[in-house]
Amino acid sequence: MRLATIRTADGATRAVRVEDDHLVDLGAADVGEYLASPGRAVAGGPAYPLDGAEYAPVVPRPSKIVCVGLNYRNHILEMGRDLPEYPTLFAKYAEALVGAGDDIVLPPETAAFDWECELAVIIGTPVRRARGTAAEDAIAGFAVLNDVTCRDWQYRTKEWLQGKTWEATTPLGPYLVTPDEVPGGVRPKVEISTALDGETVQRDNTGDLLFDPVALVEYISTMVTLQPGDVIATGTPGGVGHARKPPRYLRAGQRLVTTVDGLGSCANRIIAGA
Repeated sequence: MRLATIRTADGATRAVRVEDDHLVDLGAADVGEYLASPGRAVAGGPAYPLDGAEYAPVVPRPSKIVCVGLNYRNHILEMGRDLPEYPTLFAKYAEALVGAGDDIVLPPETAAFDWECELAVIIGTPVRRARGTAAEDAIAGFAVLNDVTCRDWQYRTKEWLQGKTWEATTPLGPYLVTPDEVPGGVRPKVEISTALDGETVQRDNTGDLLFDPVALVEYISTMVTLQPGDVIATGTPGGVGHARKPPRYLRAGQRLVTTVDGLGSCANRIIAGA
């Protein structure tokens, strides 16, 4: 099953299910609200055309966006680090999110705006101290995310948050795809990539994750209750601009396409922020 949050002509948003050439209203304002509602609807409401749909972030206002750094083996090595014993965690805020086709705003304060394609985990049920099957069952599905980063701000201190949560920089979507439709299920093994103006700059397989989605749900839920609609960004593979010699960064006018096989793509234009 594929779920999405679309924008409607009246400026509202609606949670929908993808059905062939149309979208079926699920009776909620967005996918986060739908996941949190008791007795989620199966039968649909009004229909919208699939062609021309405008996608909001698949979960526009998650209560938590927990991000994982250094989680692909090849990216850890390209950054000159040892394999970590535990996940490296930081946070984003909901204001960072944009839809799958929205513009990404390049802040005037940075000279080092970088790309990071990621597999996002979307939580479907409240879970605390989950282990094994409970952690697997808490995963509603997966989406595409790009953790676009201001590297010069990220490395001002040893803490990364100030480089990671700039407003309108993080595409999330277009769909939530349930694990039964993803090769590998709750431990996906699918190709992930970034293309910049048509040039592939990142390509890997999510099977290379050091800490897989189930392990991340177990680890993070030990500390805090994960709620329906919460997002876990699982980390990026090698090929980021900052690790290149010389470094390479995003510029206004470029087109960034983030793809996870079977989940779709986010295709975003970089625009200069005021």
